[in-house]
Amino acid sequence: MSQVKIYGLRSFLFPIREKMSDVLHSCIMDAFQYPAGKRAHRFFHLEEGDFFYPEGRTNQYVIIEIALFEGRSIEAKKVLYQLIFSRFQNLLGIALDDVEITLTETPLYNWGIRGKPGDELSLDYKIVV
Repeated sequence: MSQVKIYGLRSFLFPIREKMSDVLHSCIMDAFQYPAGKRAHRFFHLEEGDFFYPEGRTNQYVIIEIALFEGRSIEAKKVLYQLIFSRFQNLLGIALDDVEITLTETPLYNWGIRGKPGDELSLDYKIVV
């Protein structure tokens, strides 16, 4: 399971949110062998003056936070980062410097899903990849 938050300026992010979600989900599916139907993305469209970002970034600067079950290998995480960087640049025209990604892993028992603790769920995909 993963839950994704994407932060950026409304003027840039809102018009491309569906395409960005598709691109981002394709990266997660490829890197983590994730099912297509397991998409949970939330966009936070911030107004000018509500989003301060580092010097040298543009109005396309986005922050991606992914909360997920623990278990993915370091290699799989690095593949995810590279897929996001390359696909965001090639398919969305977002420069490498304008993308920041944070993964936060938690044990299965720290998730409550479909009326159960996560460690009691029967999953139809692998977590350890």
